[in-house]
Amino acid sequence: MTEFAVTLRDLERRFGDFVAVSRISLDVRQGEIFGFLGPNGAGKSTTIRMLCGLLEPTGGTGTVAGFDIRTEREQIKRTIGYMSQKFSLYDDLTVEENIDFYSGIYGLPKARKAERKAWVLAMATLQEHRKARTGELPGGWKQRLSLGCALLHEPRIVFLDEPTSGVDPLSRRAFWDLIHQLAHQGVTVFVTTHYMEEAEYCDRLALIYRGELVALGTPSEMKGDLMADQVLAVACDRAHDALAMAAAVPGVRDAALFGRDLHLMTPDAEALAPALRLALEGGGFRVDRLERITPSLEDVFVSLIEARDRADGAQQAFTS
Repeated sequence: MTEFAVTLRDLERRFGDFVAVSRISLDVRQGEIFGFLGPNGAGKSTTIRMLCGLLEPTGGTGTVAGFDIRTEREQIKRTIGYMSQKFSLYDDLTVEENIDFYSGIYGLPKARKAERKAWVLAMATLQEHRKARTGELPGGWKQRLSLGCALLHEPRIVFLDEPTSGVDPLSRRAFWDLIHQLAHQGVTVFVTTHYMEEAEYCDRLALIYRGELVALGTPSEMKGDLMADQVLAVACDRAHDALAMAAAVPGVRDAALFGRDLHLMTPDAEALAPALRLALEGGGFRVDRLERITPSLEDVFVSLIEARDRADGAQQAFTS
């Protein structure tokens, strides 16, 4: 058996003249939690639909569980688990009826249906609510039930497309505990998300932006080797008002609010610090703290996306 659950080479998807996914190449190892991140509209869902056999690629090659994403799409559908960003459950059915329905869809043998139903109910902690209408369940419970239905046939690879969108933070954390349990059992988890804190839970990450793969690595690598800019954190009064002034200081590539602090992207934090303090205090702001910090993943992604936009802008200026 290959060590890779997913392999992609120059994967592409066009809709007319619009390139939704542009020449993506990557490998996902067996038993890995692989995070596929990017802003809305970046191409995450289009990519995952191609991997799940729901959408034919326009160009490139790839395999999922050893099956070709172009010629063996039906085999892929039978092999994987898939949970979409919009719950694919039937609200008018009870919890138990939804599980029975998906057991039939996956063609589970009669001898296994009762065992797998009991597993889903226990995993989702819904034993006492098995007769409840699914549409009446809180979002976090629906989410666990949806995951359970996607795992009824015990797939070795599961694709989760924005699975925690619109769910409260406690439910999101509980859901990720379930994902880690699956990974410990050898299941490969390919998950798309735009929540930066969730990226920290993944073994490796890929950042997609405007259909292109911008970065690939572990969370630590993302915050170390792949971070081109340095981050200067500033604690000052009236931070929201100070943001525009800080952004205008020469040497600041990007400025953003992080809670009550400012995070400034710069090629040289040490050189920027005195000029920044002078500008802010000259503008009437009290600076309480100003220091270089280890970037968060959100800092990294902002920096990488800004760098890509600058490169695209330079390319357009050169060709125009």
